[in-house]
Amino acid sequence: MTHRPKVLVVGGVACGPKVASRLKRILPEADVTMIEKGELVSYGACGLPYFVEGYFADIGQLTKTQAGMARTPAFFEAVKGFKVRTRTEAVHIDRKAKTLAVKNLLDGSIETLPYDKLVLATGGLPLRPPIPGITLKNVWFMTHPDDAESLTREAARQHLNHAVLVGAGFIGIEMAEALTEYGLEVTLVEMMDQIMPGVLDKDIAALAANHIREKGVRLVLGQRVEAVEGETKVTGVRTDKQLLPADLVLVAVGTRPNIDLARSAGLTCDKAISVNAHGQTSDPDIYAGGDCVATHYIQPGYDTALYVPLGSTANKQGRVIADHIAGKTSAFAGISCSSIVQAFDIAMGRTGLGERQAATLGIDYETVVFSGPDKPHYMPDAAQMVIKMIAAKQDHRLLGVQMAGMGQIDKRLDVAAAVIRFGGTVEQLADIDFCYAPPFSPPIDPLAACAHLMINKLDGIAHGISAFEARRQMEAGNVLVVDVRMPEERREGRLPYETLDIPLDIIRSKAEELPRDREILTFCRVSMRGYEAQRILNAAGLDKVSFIEGGMVAWPFEVAR
Repeated sequence: MTHRPKVLVVGGVACGPKVASRLKRILPEADVTMIEKGELVSYGACGLPYFVEGYFADIGQLTKTQAGMARTPAFFEAVKGFKVRTRTEAVHIDRKAKTLAVKNLLDGSIETLPYDKLVLATGGLPLRPPIPGITLKNVWFMTHPDDAESLTREAARQHLNHAVLVGAGFIGIEMAEALTEYGLEVTLVEMMDQIMPGVLDKDIAALAANHIREKGVRLVLGQRVEAVEGETKVTGVRTDKQLLPADLVLVAVGTRPNIDLARSAGLTCDKAISVNAHGQTSDPDIYAGGDCVATHYIQPGYDTALYVPLGSTANKQGRVIADHIAGKTSAFAGISCSSIVQAFDIAMGRTGLGERQAATLGIDYETVVFSGPDKPHYMPDAAQMVIKMIAAKQDHRLLGVQMAGMGQIDKRLDVAAAVIRFGGTVEQLADIDFCYAPPFSPPIDPLAACAHLMINKLDGIAHGISAFEARRQMEAGNVLVVDVRMPEERREGRLPYETLDIPLDIIRSKAEELPRDREILTFCRVSMRGYEAQRILNAAGLDKVSFIEGGMVAWPFEVAR
């Protein structure tokens, strides 16, 4: 561009401010204006549940920089060098004339703005299910600081006591904790038969669900909400199976991309705005990024379109868009669906493909579940975690990792995300030079230990089965279940099935007493001894032996006391 390029950015929450700020840094001569329909710009919507829970008292913190400066239009003009117009709605794109019509929401006037490059960062809109009563008083969505402020204000003013949350995704899980800590009785309703259905596989989700129940949240899974009851104000939520009392309802069933402006301009859209690796739409002078676009999976060879709206992704896409407008050749590599959420004392997260996605792509894959502490057992703050790993059978490529536990799962997920990003195998993951010192990790990091177990399983050495498969076999009554824990450990809980108690240190001497014509399942607390028992019994000539992966720590079902 030989002249001073005029760039309009529509949307002022995540991707939009990133585009404008980055562009002014690398192309200072650009004339950049950001258009925002609302009053606030560049706010951290992901922090809303933590305001409700009381982590911080000033909602304005969500619009401030780390240095405490409020991200206002004046701030962006003075510090970043671009203009911001709030309470201004983009209403029409004339691609031929390269103009954008905007409406002043204060006086209703229409103005036409020219552009050389236009960026659509119109974000996503909360899904509003078409159920009766959703517009009643005391029904909230949680997408804007005003939502969090009004909910906490009205909960206190009206002395609200019974909250029903619709949707067990990120917001539902975070708000279940927030409102429980706020002092309300909380019921979480999800139409699928597990929490986090779009993120976690069923086994990891079941473990986290147990912890949430223990914290007092009532989980109503596998039930569809049919109506919100009440005349002017909420009195209950009716599902297809029961009526739940409620004086507060929060709806968090997902997000849809805001593509109306793009579609009316004739830009190519599917469920979201279609863009290339540089963020360009079907019109090369119009870009789009953030929650209004779909993206692709990051691993070569597993091409699939994804819609995973996250602020982290929006910011990365914003940087790529700014670079391309400025003449740099940056490209957005895609995502690996990395995500994490805290639920009371437990964290759960995932990176890469889950089982459903791997099956949909036709991949022949293997899974393994590993349990263990995030630090050596003698450290007073050591905490258990459960890791599920998915790998391709053909080339051992790491496909995905899911985790739940009270230990530090975030850094392990980040390592797995890096391995997935570069197409690494489980052998390469196991070879990573993890930092080691007792305050941070055991000598073999749990992620590496899980990779070792996966290698053993792929090589046919380890014969592990999931807790779900183990329960199915035990309920069918065709297996002998051997508990190899020490007697004192069994006081912590037992499987609610008939078991044969043989501690690992005497299993060699007992091997001849075990039947060779019957399937045998071994297990312990985390099933490292269960795996050892499998190998010992194999060496003794018993070849119908498997161990329950993850042991008692990863057992997501009822436990006998």
